[in-house]
Amino acid sequence: MAGDRSFNRNFDHIEQQLKTLPETPGVYQYFDEGGNLLYVGKARNLSRRVHSYFNHYDDLSPKIRILVRKIYTIRYTVVQTEVDALLLENNLIKTLQPKYNSMLKDDKTYPYLCLTAEEFPRLLFTRDRQKNRGTFFGPYPNQKILRELQEMIRNVFLYRTCKLPLTRKSVEQGKFKACINAQIGLCNAPCTGNESYEHYNATVDNIRRILKGDFGETLNDLKAEMTRHADALEFEQAEAVKQKIMLLNQYQSRSTVVDTSVRDLDVFSILSDEKFAYVNMMRIKNGGIIHSFSTEIKKQLDESDADILAVIIPELHQSTQSTAKEVVVPIKVDLPDEYLHQIIPTRGAKKELLELSLRNVKFYQHERFSQRLLVDPDAGKTQLLEKIQKELGLPELPRNIECFDNSNIQGEYAVAAMVHFTDGMPDRQQYRHFNIKTVDGPDDYASMEEVVRRRYTRLRDEQKPLPQLIIVDGGKGQMEVVRRVLHDELGLDIPIAGLAKDDRHRTSELLYGFPPVSIGIAPRSPLFHLLEQIQNEVHRFAITFHRNKRSKGTFKTALTEIPGIGEKTARELLLQFKSVKQIRNTPLEDLAKCIGMAKAKVVYDFFRS
Repeated sequence: MAGDRSFNRNFDHIEQQLKTLPETPGVYQYFDEGGNLLYVGKARNLSRRVHSYFNHYDDLSPKIRILVRKIYTIRYTVVQTEVDALLLENNLIKTLQPKYNSMLKDDKTYPYLCLTAEEFPRLLFTRDRQKNRGTFFGPYPNQKILRELQEMIRNVFLYRTCKLPLTRKSVEQGKFKACINAQIGLCNAPCTGNESYEHYNATVDNIRRILKGDFGETLNDLKAEMTRHADALEFEQAEAVKQKIMLLNQYQSRSTVVDTSVRDLDVFSILSDEKFAYVNMMRIKNGGIIHSFSTEIKKQLDESDADILAVIIPELHQSTQSTAKEVVVPIKVDLPDEYLHQIIPTRGAKKELLELSLRNVKFYQHERFSQRLLVDPDAGKTQLLEKIQKELGLPELPRNIECFDNSNIQGEYAVAAMVHFTDGMPDRQQYRHFNIKTVDGPDDYASMEEVVRRRYTRLRDEQKPLPQLIIVDGGKGQMEVVRRVLHDELGLDIPIAGLAKDDRHRTSELLYGFPPVSIGIAPRSPLFHLLEQIQNEVHRFAITFHRNKRSKGTFKTALTEIPGIGEKTARELLLQFKSVKQIRNTPLEDLAKCIGMAKAKVVYDFFRS
């Protein structure tokens, strides 16, 4: 037991409870002093698991320490096996919704299909899962996919959609009349006894199999029915059944997996940031993806991806009524092997399925982030900064980012600019521009060295706050120049990143580290757009300053001192030959190719005189 008991003022009370914990599988519950449920967990060995919270308090994350400080009462339930502990934990979390447990969002958020628990069941769209209402299938990723499935089933099978309290007894008593659906061929009117209870529920069994992704038996039944009609020369009825078979085959083929040997499998992938985890589940049945679902989980403690999957996999396995005994996962998860056999694939069809699931969860993460950004831009920016911190491994949240860029025309009117972003937003009061003072000619590296030295020498000497991240508009060379000035010369430990551009002058990659490596960021992600905004802003600010300086000072050079040579001609010569010295040494014929023979002779003669 930990020597220092000050982390929980009720430690003496807790210690008595710890002494009685059994060394068996079970589920434990933590309550605070007011009797409020804090947390539910499972354990192979209740005594060892619960003791670990108190024996290794100093090694716990800050959020779990907060939980431990609040614990007053420990209750537990002993079960026979680890699987029983897993299922009991899952049910208690869903039922009691403890404060510190991660869990799926409210089921009402997601759409389901429900086969009602009636003698003549109906197929309903719903977001409200009431267990006694019937059998639920889902959740589905969105309403559109669910409606497509429902429409396909409606076109293949005839079932009632009315709200009549239909029972075998009420049908025998003749209480109901057929409605218009029966007249137009959308229902066989079981309400009037036109369709027997047995035949109607055989149809419902086919619908249930389709919803579970098992098309095989239903297709075989339909093919046998089509053959019977054909043998009886009932060609119209045979054609109608054939159309149903085609609809089922068409729907099934939309989600075919390349390797049809994959029979019954669940696939899970996960991505997470500081506050949320995003999980995708794919159900594979008979070589087809019959179900794909992504969800967002708000983290309550500092759970690892494996911890979150250990809770979410049983929940989704149960809610989707999965029959799979194997699960493909990206990492090892604490689940009993007798419950689900885990596979972490390294190649083959299952590896491809895991990569497909990961692509789905990446798109979902981007979608959820974009939605939050629209609703709460400030919160979205903070999450972006947290993502930058995580991607680069920064010691602090980069609330203040400064970015540099140079601008000149062949070394003339050389300037530099710096933009400052605070909490992901432009902070224009802190923008700075610089006239290059110590560099002759077009030397971007030397210009960057001068500007960075001037900027951070001043901040250091005046003891003003430093940024948490510096971004240079350039590649590895510019980053190395900045590193030498900051780290080697000024002794400042400020992280440095570089934004490189492609051959079309568009932001292409983020570089970080020494030696710099490319940090992979999705081109359409909000993080990429923020970096692109920073780069475009510093470039705009530098160009604007350069143009203003040029227009105020007018374009003066040794060339404009030549009688008959104006600014336009001087610019053309500098752009072509790089410097006045080069122009002086250029043959007359080469000058003439640039500005014509008449003006070329004026320039050539001027320098020769």
